[in-house]
This record gives sequence, C-alpha cells and structure tokens, in this order.
Amino acid sequence: MALIAVTRAVSAAIERCELTYLAREPIDAQIARRQHEAYEQGLRDAGCVVVHLAAGDDMPDSVFIEDIAVVFDELAIVTRPAAESRRVETPYVVDALAAYRPLVHIEPPGTIDGGDVLVAGTRVFIGESRRTNAAAISQMGRHLAPHGYIVHIVPVTGCLHLKSAVTAVSDDTLLINPEWVASDRFRPFNLIEVHPVEAYGANALRVGAGVIYPNAFPRTSARLQSRGVRVAEVDVSELAKAEGAVTCCSLIFQELRTEN
Repeated sequence: MALIAVTRAVSAAIERCELTYLAREPIDAQIARRQHEAYEQGLRDAGCVVVHLAAGDDMPDSVFIEDIAVVFDELAIVTRPAAESRRVETPYVVDALAAYRPLVHIEPPGTIDGGDVLVAGTRVFIGESRRTNAAAISQMGRHLAPHGYIVHIVPVTGCLHLKSAVTAVSDDTLLINPEWVASDRFRPFNLIEVHPVEAYGANALRVGAGVIYPNAFPRTSARLQSRGVRVAEVDVSELAKAEGAVTCCSLIFQELRTEN
C-alpha cells in the first residue's frame, strides 16, 4: 500500500494569510514555493507518493492543507474552518480525498481546524482553541466512536493550534512545549520537551521511519536525535511567517481505496 501525501500549492496571495499570534511581515511567495518544493521532496524521500493540488489567488492559506481534513484509516472528516476565508478551500480537498476514503463533514455551529487534532493510535487529542469549538469536538467524537477512537479535549493557550504545542514523533513519544499545553494531559506517553529558547519547536511531522522538522530549531532537533528520533531537516522560514509549520502542509495516510 502506498503512503499518500496530499499537498497544496503556495498561493500568490499568501501575504493575505490569516494571522492570530504573529505580527504580519513580508512573505516572498517565490521563496515559499521553493521551500515547499523541497518539503515535498522530503516527503518523497520518506516514502510518500505526493498528490499536489493547485491553489488560486482566493486561497491565501491553501498551502496549509492539514486544516481542511483529518484522515483516519476508516474515514476522512472534512473540517469546517473557523476562518471563513478558508472555507473556499474545502471542495477541492474533498474531491481529492473522495478517491481514498468515505467522507463525513463537520456541520454548523461546529468549527475546527485539522491543526488542532493529534492522532496517537486510537487516542485523538483535540485542542479547544480559537479555531476549534466544543460543538465540533462533540461531532468528531460521534464520528469516531464507532471505530474505537477515544477523543480527549485539550485546552490550548498561547499558540494557534494544538499541534503548535505538541506532536507525535513515535508510537509512544510526543514532542511538547509545556508552556502552551499541560503535559499531564498526555499520560502515559513519553515526552520530549522543546528547548526553552525554541518555543515554536514542538511541530514535527512524523512520516516513514522518522520526522520532517524545521531547521530553525537546532537545539530541539538535537534533543530529538539524542532520543533516537531520525530527523530530516527542512527550511520553512517563509511559511512560518504565515503561522505555518511542517504538519500543516500535508495530509498523510495509507492508500486504502474504498468505493463510495
């Protein structure tokens, strides 16, 4: 079975991206595209078949495709982003995922971004944040319960999404910034804390036998490697100006084709 990574192009309008915690600064779309191409090559090097979707000028945040859906073995849940500007992205992602999974949708008044959903085995941690509300979390639980998943609600403060604060780097180990999310919410997982001067270093993309990780956080990268995590570093500095990170830029799943 192939490992699929669905990605989306960097929009020429990326400078108009949604921002919550960062001050707006110039983003060079051409550099962002080159960095994204290198990121996609990293996915291929890790064993993925990359499915690249186009994006238009009406989709400033389109490269951050993770927010539009959450893919499980049994189904894909299409989110309902809190930022109305992002809802135009949804139909194109739905079309791409329909070839691989049955689809269900989050309905109003629920709002949720995929960046607030951390899947660790059958445990699904969902961040209650500015982008994700209780109504959506309840719907996620109803969709997932028949398949044996258990939803855990995690309050998020100080950052945009749950996965800005914690991500999985192996079956039993999470990378975490304990200043942004409470460590005791993730027992009994082993935890690797980011280096104190690298607050944004908790976002790592687990794929293949290791992780894809930003080269902006060398101290945390060293901590990961010292714990036996294989790290492939990438430069995503322009995308970071748009509050993006490595998990944001792909939807990764096994190719388990189903008839819809």
